Amino acid sequence: MITAMIDVVSERGRSNATVAHVVARSGVSRRTFYEVFDDFEDCFLAALDQSIACVSEYVLEGYDPAEKWRIRIRIALIGLLEFLEDEPGMGRLCLVETLGAGPKVHERRTAALDAVIAAVEEGRRESRSAASLPPLTGEGVVGGVLSVLHARLISRSGTGEPRESLLELIGPLMGMIVLPYLGPAAAYRETSQPAPERRARARAANGDPLRDLEMRLTYRTVRVLLSIAASPGASNREVGAAAGIDDQGQISKLLSRLERLGLIENSGAGQVRGAPNAWGLTKQGVEVEQLVLGQTSVGQRG
Repeated sequence: MITAMIDVVSERGRSNATVAHVVARSGVSRRTFYEVFDDFEDCFLAALDQSIACVSEYVLEGYDPAEKWRIRIRIALIGLLEFLEDEPGMGRLCLVETLGAGPKVHERRTAALDAVIAAVEEGRRESRSAASLPPLTGEGVVGGVLSVLHARLISRSGTGEPRESLLELIGPLMGMIVLPYLGPAAAYRETSQPAPERRARARAANGDPLRDLEMRLTYRTVRVLLSIAASPGASNREVGAAAGIDDQGQISKLLSRLERLGLIENSGAGQVRGAPNAWGLTKQGVEVEQLVLGQTSVGQRG
């Protein structure tokens, strides 16, 4: 559902996205959505939290607090630009769709930007004219960089034509950042540096095990998967009781369908005639179950 939220908001914009769009894209039922999230905003906040966590991993990769401020900022900025290249949906959600999205979203955005502004403001320690710098220098620098990136992300949407790599912006953006702290000579040196090569990074081929699942993940399906995960080897009757499904015909059909989809497996069938089934999750079933649990915990935190 979080992945679907990111995709839908990236394509439609936050103001044109609805719970119905997210439900349709994710393949879950509306009831399941509201079991996890209170409303659209709750799910959007979870998607924002996940996006901020992801960009933080990119920015902090290779970041060394012992390095000089200019080098630390350059490494962090490269990470940000690589994130925007690799995860355009998350990037648009963070930098574009959070604007004017309400007080809770504004609070999340402000908290994230405060940390960025503080990192940029560390340039005062290396500045010979720190005393003369206005108190809002860091906020102004970060705002300028975000404005440039916002414009690039907006211009990229729609055409699908070949586009310039965002890493080409590293020199000009670094020049903007260091200018007020280190002066025009340092800014020119940063601007003159060639764009860096992309860093090798292992990426998951498909981070969403629901994307290719040929079924809707309904409330009953979630209850069944969680019941089997909690009690491996449970019989049809035991799974039904734990999932709140009394009709044995319904639970039998649902289990058979989940087995055909490769989410569960029966280790009890065929051993002794008439013996009860013994259900367990497959590897794919575990992935789906863990995803559901993760989304539930995110929704509860939101």
